[in-house]
Amino acid sequence: MSTFGRRDRSGPSRRALLRYGASGAAAAGLVASWERLTGADIPGRDDDALTVATLGSSVDPAAQRALRDGFQELHPEIQVRLIAVQATDWPDFFAKILTQIAAGTAPDVVYVATEGVQLFAENLGVALDDRVRRDADELREYFADVHPSLVESMMYEGSLYQLPVEFNAADMYLNTSVLRSAGLATPPPHWERDDFTALLTELRAAGGSGFTPYYWTNRLWGGVVPWLFVNDTNILAESRAPGGAWLWDAFYPGEAAAGRGGGYRWTTPQATSDRVVEVYEYLTELIQRGLCSRPEGGSGNNLVGVFSTGRVGVTPAGGFWAGGLHEAGMDRDGYDVTFFPRWRGQRHQFGGAGYALLRTSNKPDEAWEFIKYSVRGEVMEALFQGNQTTPARRSMLNAERYRTTGPAGWRTFYDTLDAFPDTGPIPAPPQVTEVELALTKHTGTALGSPGAVRPALRAMQNDLEAAMERAW
Repeated sequence: MSTFGRRDRSGPSRRALLRYGASGAAAAGLVASWERLTGADIPGRDDDALTVATLGSSVDPAAQRALRDGFQELHPEIQVRLIAVQATDWPDFFAKILTQIAAGTAPDVVYVATEGVQLFAENLGVALDDRVRRDADELREYFADVHPSLVESMMYEGSLYQLPVEFNAADMYLNTSVLRSAGLATPPPHWERDDFTALLTELRAAGGSGFTPYYWTNRLWGGVVPWLFVNDTNILAESRAPGGAWLWDAFYPGEAAAGRGGGYRWTTPQATSDRVVEVYEYLTELIQRGLCSRPEGGSGNNLVGVFSTGRVGVTPAGGFWAGGLHEAGMDRDGYDVTFFPRWRGQRHQFGGAGYALLRTSNKPDEAWEFIKYSVRGEVMEALFQGNQTTPARRSMLNAERYRTTGPAGWRTFYDTLDAFPDTGPIPAPPQVTEVELALTKHTGTALGSPGAVRPALRAMQNDLEAAMERAW
């Protein structure tokens, strides 16, 4: 058993896991069906293999083979079983992983997005600090290629729990055919909120029946949160944990680490603050004027179709849309991307992902080798050929990568970090599931009418306070 990792291996109770993952008969059914979900009941499976769980839609079968086969070629002594867990979104994926842990059949390594970084770090993950220190020379090239904001988002209370593999910042996509029809051009990078309003107004005047100038989805990433960020606010008070100097001094000396700490803390709810109210009232005004849709729930998969066919002019999305729009048949010149407009500031939000080592694993050394392998340049090139996300490595964003898929403004994806060093992760404390539920539930209500904003935000505040008072 490895001696690395500062926390003990005792995990949360089965009751706590099931409270997060599901309840009652649904949880029992999920536990009972886990072997079928993962294929663990197939005869001939190697029970001694290193088990790596990923969200089913995040890595396609060809990329999975490249990830597994390449690793086993490098480490023939380590057998790997990749499990693509089918889930509707990240919270659903985390629920299934947590239920598996409660059932006593935990994977060794889990692909975890920002939504779950602190959830897993708090009770389930192994801090990577000692291993990173030991293998610093091997990892130096990786950290030199990855923005410190991404690394800090994978830290919790001074320790690093994941190595960033990918990220997506919420930028503004524009249908260039729609813009040209209205006699407009792609806005410059440092445009203002009032410029955005004027753009939507002109698109509305030029658009026909069934056209929506601005369309967005109601979720934690890319919903109302980017507007909160550019208005220099958030639904939870944000600060940084102390610590982290061991990492910043070793890999990001000087200006690159200025202001960095030991990871983000999201604490006191502030949904009723003046700046939050201001954001919701602005979005309500856009809806009342017919300039944008009321936000819809879900992942926004249907948005690709309506955007690519010109029924939507502008929408927030990340680098993953370069691949998505290409698959939908949209020409690379049919759209472009720029930054979110400036309000009080122009800070952006992002979400990232990387592999986490679980405390329940009895193969921590093998798992660490896999985690290091996952961030090698050639491995990430094999994984992200279709531009279905934004690679964490800056060097991978180049003209050749976007030659086929576009957009022309592909530099925007990484420049969102480089041009705005204060850009940070979506608010995702260990109570992230309850936080997201409160946000999406009351956002839908708040934007129903001008008079609904303040009552809905008061209700959101109450739910957030209850969530943050409960220890996970």
